Amino acid sequence: MYGLRTESDFDAAHFLTDYHGKCENLHGHRWRVVAYLAQDELQREGTMKDMVVDFAEFKHALRQLTEELDHSFVVEEGSLQQKTLDCLREEGFTLSMMPFRTTAENLARYFYDKLEAQGFPVSQVDVYETPNNCAIYYGEGTRTRAYGAQEGARH
Repeated sequence: MYGLRTESDFDAAHFLTDYHGKCENLHGHRWRVVAYLAQDELQREGTMKDMVVDFAEFKHALRQLTEELDHSFVVEEGSLQQKTLDCLREEGFTLSMMPFRTTAENLARYFYDKLEAQGFPVSQVDVYETPNNCAIYYGEGTRTRAYGAQEGARH
């Protein structure tokens, strides 16, 4: 098995709907996204012979995705009233609307799905909210239990 890893980061604000704690309030993070590719065999011909993929293409794809969210307010669709959204836009705020609750777990899957849709052999995406805490998405076909965590346990 061969693999590649790259990372990118972005600064963005968010809040968690229906959450009882500090994160229910608007706050920001320097989000760090680490993406991994995995492939059984290296490419056999062309400019990417003996590579998983070209690092430049992989880095560019991830950075383009994080740049789309950089310095924006990442908002779960339906979590704010339309008049609030209109006021924020009128004030010049950049909103990144998401069809999911804006947890690190969901953002990890978001980046995984976006890279996979571009044809990259993604095996894992880690999204860090802080330097010490990250969420990991492995993809639908992978049944991995990271760090000895028990099924259903949350740390």
